[in-house]
Amino acid sequence: MPCVIIAVAARLRHTDDVSQPVRIAPSLLAADFAHLADEVRSVEDGGADWLHLDVMDGHFVPNLTFGPFITKAIKSCAKRPLDVHLMITDPWTYADPFLDAGSDLVTFHIEVEQNGDVGELLARIRSRGARAGLSVQPDTPVERLLPFLDRLDLVLVMSVFAGFGGQKFMPEVLPKVQELRDRGFTGDISMDGGIGPETIAAGAGAGANVFVAGTAVFGVADRKARIAELRDRAAAAV
Repeated sequence: MPCVIIAVAARLRHTDDVSQPVRIAPSLLAADFAHLADEVRSVEDGGADWLHLDVMDGHFVPNLTFGPFITKAIKSCAKRPLDVHLMITDPWTYADPFLDAGSDLVTFHIEVEQNGDVGELLARIRSRGARAGLSVQPDTPVERLLPFLDRLDLVLVMSVFAGFGGQKFMPEVLPKVQELRDRGFTGDISMDGGIGPETIAAGAGAGANVFVAGTAVFGVADRKARIAELRDRAAAAV
């Protein structure tokens, strides 16, 4: 797998530097929820830039995680921005409760666009003082995002199918990142799924600058060393 990823990244490497800095966003889905405040502190002290919250409704994806109440609890002990990823069917109803809970960035999926007005929700999120993002599943063409690019602070390219942690990185999604940069998108491009020391350079080489890492960070004892390693490998690939 690593050789395949490196080969794909080499073909996709863009000539211009990413316009945004490298950011590491540990996914709290992989944290020990019995000691959540300590887990938050450990990755923040270790150099995390954002805290990524995977919100699943048991409908858009088969898994079920947490809601605004837990998000608010995390906000009460967090010092870094909360990057909230709504893997839900109806973000129009639930975006405001997550914003009330302290979300700093709210991303929802373009695959649910038939359920409401995407532009309206993006505007509402930004009007609340948060940053707005859209996400695409591995089998969704990036063209679906094009009508909204000028209203996005972030695009989240899923490098696994949303719904479960611990999946393997899918290098076939890398051209989506490259296409977004080629079309002039200068906001943050995040990758989520299978991100670790062996895969992060491929995403950075294609043009991503935010990396969501769950087990790669929370699955090791020295979170500071792991976050530094991920940042260094991503920076070296740009």
